[in-house]
Amino acid sequence: MTRSDVPGTTPGPRTWRKPSFIANPVLRYGLWLVVLVYLIWAFGSLPFNWERIAEGLPRAARIFGSGFPPSFERGGLLLTGFKESFQIAILATLLGVALSIPFAVMAARNIAPLPIYLFGRAVIIISRSFHPVIVAILFVAAVGFGPLAGVLTLTLYSIGFVGKLLAEEIEEIDWGQVEAMKATGAGYFSILVYAVFPQILPRQVGLSMYQLDSNLRASAVVGIVGAGGIGGTLMNAFGRYDYDFAFAILLIIIAVILVSEGISGWVRKKIW
Repeated sequence: MTRSDVPGTTPGPRTWRKPSFIANPVLRYGLWLVVLVYLIWAFGSLPFNWERIAEGLPRAARIFGSGFPPSFERGGLLLTGFKESFQIAILATLLGVALSIPFAVMAARNIAPLPIYLFGRAVIIISRSFHPVIVAILFVAAVGFGPLAGVLTLTLYSIGFVGKLLAEEIEEIDWGQVEAMKATGAGYFSILVYAVFPQILPRQVGLSMYQLDSNLRASAVVGIVGAGGIGGTLMNAFGRYDYDFAFAILLIIIAVILVSEGISGWVRKKIW
């Protein structure tokens, strides 16, 4: 018998515990055991070459040692590469975000007919199915080396990411505003402009800022395969064994991402 069961006593404080995701303890611990066995099997079956790893550690130490101190002597080459990366990232973000809005509307089940919904979802799924490096290789083969391949790659990447999250945001809007617009006899596009878009605008701005950060990082990666930007300069530096210059490029990339993250955080605070 607990204290709360005794007549004339005050019930003690109750402690709430979050229920387990899997209530059955046998099933829960059995699942953990299966995961543990799989991890052991997966790690043991991978073909690790421990001799090659042991030989590579001194090489890695020499590479990192050659990178210190970083060399900023070729500042003009750094500036040119980063200027091109900025141009690729900003242009791809503007195009990708602008194109993601109609595809997000088409991919929102609550405001789009089924055939249009399936088409919009298919475009977003295809855009998100491949890594930007793979897409960059395809565009480099199609349009040649240079920033155009990078812009096309990151535009497609932006459509997939922003379009998916924006479509989910549209599906979670307050439907009362839409019903009020319908009651006044408003058309479909008027409902989008005055009832749907105002509800998703803060989320849209936040996604755009995040996508710009992501495109700045990705522009350095896709440049490695010839899609323009600082990535090509970084790859050439590694190819010439200029590890001090390559390390300087990496430091600048980190600094640029930190600054862009600070700016995007300040913008999000001003919006919300």
